[in-house]
Amino acid sequence: MLRPTTISLIVSTYNRPDALEAVLRACLAQDDDDYEIIVTDDGSADTTRQCIERIAAGTRRRLIHVWQPDDGFRLSRARNQGVLAARGDYVVFLDGDCVPRKDFISSHRRLAQPGCMITGSRVLLCPDFTRATLAERRDLQAVGLDSWWRAWRAGNIQKILQLAIRLPDLGRVRNGFTMRRIKGCNMSAWRSDIERVNGFDESFCGWGHEDADFVVRLFNAGVRRKDGAFATEVFHLWHKERERDQAAHHDRLVHESQVNKVIRAPVGLTR
Repeated sequence: MLRPTTISLIVSTYNRPDALEAVLRACLAQDDDDYEIIVTDDGSADTTRQCIERIAAGTRRRLIHVWQPDDGFRLSRARNQGVLAARGDYVVFLDGDCVPRKDFISSHRRLAQPGCMITGSRVLLCPDFTRATLAERRDLQAVGLDSWWRAWRAGNIQKILQLAIRLPDLGRVRNGFTMRRIKGCNMSAWRSDIERVNGFDESFCGWGHEDADFVVRLFNAGVRRKDGAFATEVFHLWHKERERDQAAHHDRLVHESQVNKVIRAPVGLTR
């Protein structure tokens, strides 16, 4: 089976340098060796740039910062900017508040399959546990299962089985389509497939459902979903929910893409 060569890890961020630093430190501690990191920034202040430059100065790995002006929530455009800057033939998307486990990239590589894209899962951390993690600069990759078990019993994380069990690459491909468990904070696809659908639809301005639209259009193009649960989990640092005033409108756009079998984003990689 064809496997990716260089993987491009695209990390999206906006004005949360403390979380981003924890994420990038974990990204640079992967057990894989052939990957680059592109931080795609939706208009953060200078503290984010300084954080990225400081971390980049301490590694030989390609780590670049792609910034766009702050003109509202434009995650679709930011992710497209990351894809345009990427050099890899396979792209993994990660949010700047999701700390990956040590085998995150190698797991995406292992599950990568022609004709498929992967939607991964996350383990939510509670507010107090998140604050302590960032304040104490905890290395979540070094936490043992016994400690995670105690954290789960205390209500500090919402899942434990996904941290205890690794499932093989069997029965993961979905032939049909479902909206369930689409998480833009943890997913991956072949660059050629991303280009086929013209990337993310930049018509989505404001929070919500741009990831679902992306997956719908990939499915319309013949790309099936592959479940990355019990293999690609990330630790999602708590944050306040964003304004969701555009969610209903975005939901209608996703429905139109599904009903009309839309493949290419009207405003995407090729503007």
